[in-house]
Amino acid sequence: MSPIDDNVNDHDNDDAADRPLREAMVAALAQFDARGMNRGSTGNLSHRAGDGQGCWITPTGMGAADTGADDLVWLALDGGTAQRRANRWKPSSEAPFHLALYAARPDLHAVVHCHSVHATALACLRRALPPFHYMVAVAGGDSVPCVPYHLFGSEALSRAVAAAMHERDACLLSNHGLVAAGRTLAQAMKVALEVESLCEVYLKALAVGEPALLDAAQMAEVAARFRGYGQAATAPRVGEG
Repeated sequence: MSPIDDNVNDHDNDDAADRPLREAMVAALAQFDARGMNRGSTGNLSHRAGDGQGCWITPTGMGAADTGADDLVWLALDGGTAQRRANRWKPSSEAPFHLALYAARPDLHAVVHCHSVHATALACLRRALPPFHYMVAVAGGDSVPCVPYHLFGSEALSRAVAAAMHERDACLLSNHGLVAAGRTLAQAMKVALEVESLCEVYLKALAVGEPALLDAAQMAEVAARFRGYGQAATAPRVGEG
């Protein structure tokens, strides 16, 4: 067997090892669709591959109902054009900002992007999500920033997302949608769902007036409390009073 054939077999073994991960990604995509976070082929998600060299990402132009584990696309994390295999489909058009986040944040292992109604509405107002509620801290800081508008799939958008999420796990994209990330796929989804819920409450509050905001010291207290959650069996869960 030639070295090239050996290499192909190694990749096949990597793919088999990643099968549970890819199935979990497809299930997450379906869950987002069922919860109204995405519609049709909007939105995308990715996860670092087990080989440490790439990531798996959803294909472009395919909805949750049409996407299976074998449809996910492998991309090199270094952004190189060389592929270790022939993918069945093209990657999501938003692949550049997924790769940019993985490069900027080695601690992140999953990225989700959606056009959920309330987060997108706030993004279309080009407004950040301020510290009007203590759960804003779930995204890693005292706000969820809103990056300036850039064409989808562009390097400018990738740079803006990476900069906005340098110390955050979520950001809004002006006139576009929401990006969230996490150390696990479950955490990335949790952040996205929480930010969407917070955007809904914030928009409803804005219909009455400008909500009162928590100050930096109050949000720092929340962040400190969050860091202790889950460290012991008796610790409360994030969000419990």
